[in-house]
Amino acid sequence: MKNGTKFIHAGMEPDPSTGAIMTPIYQTSTFVQEAPGVNKGYEYARSQNPTRTALETAYAVIENGKYGLAFSSGVAATDAVITMLNPGDEVIAASDMYGGTYRLFDKVFKRFGIKFHYVDMQDAENIKPFLNAQTKLIWTETPTNPLLNIVDIAAVAAIAKAHGVLLCVDNTFASPYLQNPLDLGADIVMHSATKYLSGHSDVVQGCLVMNDKNLYDQLYFIQKSCGAVPGPQDCFLILRGIKTLHVRMQRHCENGEKIAHFLRNHPKVDKVYWCGFEDHPGYAVASKQMRGFGGMMSFTLKGDDIEEAKRVLSSTHVFSLAESLGGVESLLSHPATMTHAAIPREERMKNGLKDSLIRLSVGIEDVDDLIEDLNKAIG
Repeated sequence: MKNGTKFIHAGMEPDPSTGAIMTPIYQTSTFVQEAPGVNKGYEYARSQNPTRTALETAYAVIENGKYGLAFSSGVAATDAVITMLNPGDEVIAASDMYGGTYRLFDKVFKRFGIKFHYVDMQDAENIKPFLNAQTKLIWTETPTNPLLNIVDIAAVAAIAKAHGVLLCVDNTFASPYLQNPLDLGADIVMHSATKYLSGHSDVVQGCLVMNDKNLYDQLYFIQKSCGAVPGPQDCFLILRGIKTLHVRMQRHCENGEKIAHFLRNHPKVDKVYWCGFEDHPGYAVASKQMRGFGGMMSFTLKGDDIEEAKRVLSSTHVFSLAESLGGVESLLSHPATMTHAAIPREERMKNGLKDSLIRLSVGIEDVDDLIEDLNKAIG
């Protein structure tokens, strides 16, 4: 089944009682039982809810997986994965990553005796020196946030499997429309479903998808026990969003390509970070494991002037200055003070994340209006 058909029908079955084509919002906290222990598959909404079940099925389908789990946010989904670990375990994580993930690792789980190594994974071989008997997980993003580095998922998966280590890939920037990490050997895929899967900037949610039943059972136990679950209204909104993922992503990719080339040719722009350029270090790998290059990019201005960057950030009218990404509307943000402020400046600078970096989430508006808006703002 091709993506367009799959995304529209994933997890969706007509309501058996009414024939409603859209999954109902089961706005209930509990479910009546016929007798103690005798129920219709649902007992209490923290454990299961029919609207959430439909969405979790959809998550699995669109990522070519067997099992999906929905969480109250992307960070909650990440938290569930790390909660599987024990004090003394070690994690190898990508050095360029979402600031909220770094904050969770460094400020929360490090206190419980889990050790994190931050590695440039653009070359998978860089992982090997950090592997030891305590290594239990490799965590990566690709494309990375915000520098759009590319990680070879198949190469990292081969290393992980050779050492009996789990691999979790944050697929938020690519979405299942462009990339399916499970097909490339990953054990778990994570999404901030708030972003492209929702697509309308109106819901916060996260998800995990996997193929291994034992892994699913562990993560479901954590989901049920810790309770970071989304409500049925949020699940309904994501189900709605997934139906248009393919048409939205087509436009995100088309607009992203035109804006990336516009920025690269602008006389006041220094460097543009977008994995669709043929001279991008990860272009060959991206071309192999992705079906397009997406609408996420970052850029710096010539002179590396933080004040000039702030002026640009405050001068657009179609692009809105805001955190988040993946919605139909175009956003721009300043990672150093917004999405990645939790990462110490020396760490950001070491990874190449300059204070003047501007990140764009290119929406699906008319691209000529977006280019005009950026051109006027840059000056």
